[in-house]
Amino acid sequence: MSHPSLYCPVCQQGPAPAWARARDYEYFSTGEEEFTYYHCGHCGTLFIDPVPVEKLKQIYPPNYYSFVSSSGNMVTRIKEWLDKRFLRKILRDLPAEKIDVLDVGGGTGWILDLLKKTDRRVGFTQIADIDEKAKETAIKNGHAYFQGTVEEFETDRKFHLILMLNLIEHVQYPLLVLKKAASLLHPGGILLIKTPNTDSWDARLFRKTYWGGLHCPRHWVIFSEKSFRRVAAQTGLCVKKLEYTQGAPFWAFSIIAALSRKKIIHTSAQAPVIFHWLFAPLSGLFALFDFLRKPFAKTSQLFIQLTREEKQEKVC
Repeated sequence: MSHPSLYCPVCQQGPAPAWARARDYEYFSTGEEEFTYYHCGHCGTLFIDPVPVEKLKQIYPPNYYSFVSSSGNMVTRIKEWLDKRFLRKILRDLPAEKIDVLDVGGGTGWILDLLKKTDRRVGFTQIADIDEKAKETAIKNGHAYFQGTVEEFETDRKFHLILMLNLIEHVQYPLLVLKKAASLLHPGGILLIKTPNTDSWDARLFRKTYWGGLHCPRHWVIFSEKSFRRVAAQTGLCVKKLEYTQGAPFWAFSIIAALSRKKIIHTSAQAPVIFHWLFAPLSGLFALFDFLRKPFAKTSQLFIQLTREEKQEKVC
């Protein structure tokens, strides 16, 4: 590929060569426009350039999946069961008698609803999100709501648990977001992050066609384990636990986009990939595939727990 090379936003090494060019094959929000992703050979970070910050309303259309209720969907019900099971384990590690939770990018607060059902100690729940439509529902469900970015969010409260699930890859400056989260975290608290992993089979397999982990052009900085650990080290937080988890949606996005480009199936702005009838069965199939290979292979999503220690001098 004969595209200009840039320097990595995580490790500042470079030049980073162009890795792939992609369109919005999921929502078709930007028509035929192509975006270039670059790959850092030093830390494994993938990043988009230029960052389409001026196109937020365009690339997050009204039918974007997090704006639309999917209750009753089989995949959603299974996902909620798995999330509840996972979150129960996280909450067990918090000894506080009362747990205050911040969900960054939490929308209407459905995951906070899950947390309240999972553990009676969950008390004050706060959402920071740019979606104005989610505010009314969130407040009705008992959550405080700040409309804006987490960098703009100001409070004297410290949170025992901060959630950034599928969020950090959507921001232009991940380090600033992580530092802000660190300032809001209670000593001994947990910052929970879920984010795509660039060092995976499917990323390599679909690189020349379309890898769903790009979520183009909405994922701006995508980490490997190495690059995430590097950026986390600059925040004052400790990586308590890092594990790989299933990336079934990325497999499904990649395959459906490929079939659509070959005119085998139809997708469009009115019928995006995530609402295609193939999405649910493919997601179920590849979730099983990823769970089976997880013990010996790096899957395409990372689950990371970071903590703020009681004593700053304590070594992680």
